[in-house]
Amino acid sequence: PKILTDDYKFSMSGTYYAPPYAQERQAYTDFITSLPLIAAPEVYGLHSNADITKDIKDTNILLDSLMSTQSRDTSGGGAGKSQDEIISDVATDILERIKPNFDTETIQRAYPQNYYDSMNTVLVQEAARVNNLLNVVRTSLLDIRKAVKGLILLSDALDAVGMALFNGRVPAMWLKKSFPSLKPLASYVKELCERVDFFQNWIDHGPPVVFWLSGFFFTQAFLTASKQNYARKFKVEIDKVDFDFDVVDDMENCKEKPEDGVFCRGLYFDGASWDFEKHTLTEQPPKILFMPVPVIWMVPKETSKFKEFQFYNCPLYKTADRRGILSTTGHSTNFVMSIRLPTAVVADHWILRGLAMLTSLSD
Repeated sequence: PKILTDDYKFSMSGTYYAPPYAQERQAYTDFITSLPLIAAPEVYGLHSNADITKDIKDTNILLDSLMSTQSRDTSGGGAGKSQDEIISDVATDILERIKPNFDTETIQRAYPQNYYDSMNTVLVQEAARVNNLLNVVRTSLLDIRKAVKGLILLSDALDAVGMALFNGRVPAMWLKKSFPSLKPLASYVKELCERVDFFQNWIDHGPPVVFWLSGFFFTQAFLTASKQNYARKFKVEIDKVDFDFDVVDDMENCKEKPEDGVFCRGLYFDGASWDFEKHTLTEQPPKILFMPVPVIWMVPKETSKFKEFQFYNCPLYKTADRRGILSTTGHSTNFVMSIRLPTAVVADHWILRGLAMLTSLSD
């Protein structure tokens, strides 16, 4: 094994290696003393960016602790606005930005159930989920504006909504009906509007050539529909069908819909990047934590016909939490699927890096 050779290095920098043989114990003691006092991420097979991730996490914990100790004083306290005024202003701003509900009956008429195109059903179901969230958001914002004016009783649930708006966080009441998200309030509202626009464009102009995978509430339903279309088209048992994957290096190849499967965008690498010239995974740039993933062609195939190549089975999660609970549908609320990606190094390298893909970032 290479590890038994004298010039074997345990890390890319060459700092960590087995010292040469010596007869005196002091030589080994001196070597150990010469090592850095604080171990670098490379010791554990991690990228140097892991230090930045750790520091961000520690800072967020500190800030969350400070936020939990802040005063609940709602008075103006000088020339600035009071807490109630700020909450009312934030609620008004969000109400002006969110879009009206979808007319699901009109959508059903325009996109009726089709045995050979399950995407119609996915669109109707997704529109209904968006409506449920918009109803909760709109109702809670209208109620909190009335509550801070003293027109209705401020319940515990509304009080929690008000404090979340004041602190720039997404209210827990919304998250119960929402897509998983770790974003702050402003980014969350922006993403909600973008999701509505995505489905509205689908309704107005038909299915897109490239689907925004991050925009779906129930991503697994969309992916299953694509496999179902293939299975029904070729009269194959769906249990024998799964996705093979092809990363699209040139967007010129995404101008028309694929014959089978779907083009998907909107994903992010957490722990790597993509080499367009070599068509393989590569290390992420220093100080850049997340890199956009190129468009991926998800190709339904019989599993016996999959391409053979050296790959890393990259897990795809909805958020950076990388954990979820098992829902009543049998799917995780966070984990989506594993995607085979070509790699020039062994898969163990990326496992140590903790490489995963995300559909949504935390900022």
